Amino acid sequence: MAEVSTPALLSRAADGDGSAWEELVDRHARLVWSVLRSYRLDDATAADVFQTVWLRLVEQVDRIREPERLAAWLATTARREALRVLRRGAREAPTETLPDLAEALAAAPGDALVAGEEQRALRAAFAQLPESCQTLLRLLMADPPLEYRTIAELIDRPVGSIGPTRQRCLDRLRALLLEAAPDLTWEGG
Repeated sequence: MAEVSTPALLSRAADGDGSAWEELVDRHARLVWSVLRSYRLDDATAADVFQTVWLRLVEQVDRIREPERLAAWLATTARREALRVLRRGAREAPTETLPDLAEALAAAPGDALVAGEEQRALRAAFAQLPESCQTLLRLLMADPPLEYRTIAELIDRPVGSIGPTRQRCLDRLRALLLEAAPDLTWEGG
């Protein structure tokens, strides 16, 4: 049996066909989850944002101008919703947090100190990268991994440019790390 096209499913979903909605979710759930995981949301928050993405589609189903690009629309919506939640969360961050005692006891004190320094340096260097590099690297680290074709569509670039651009972004990140923390030993460079 031939697979129904995404535009046809979207049209059927807009007309209230429940099985079309189920098929759309089945086809694109992994993509939405992978975008959300790239923002390192906790499980409950990610589940809420996942539901919000599909709610946005229900609200906008009649206004999707390019139904064949639904995957890109969903990924963009997931990214925007995740960022919205993260911005809101930053404003609501608790003033006091308790460290995970078991994790702290498992590592030697020196290891934790070095790891903390490395993480701070990495976050600071990553924040200095252009937004386009940050987005590309997040998408490349998605779990489950995204195909280059999907990434190219999400960032509106040719598929053949993904690898070279990734390398330039990583080279820039490495240079920023070495500049910010030359005394730390960085694996792979």
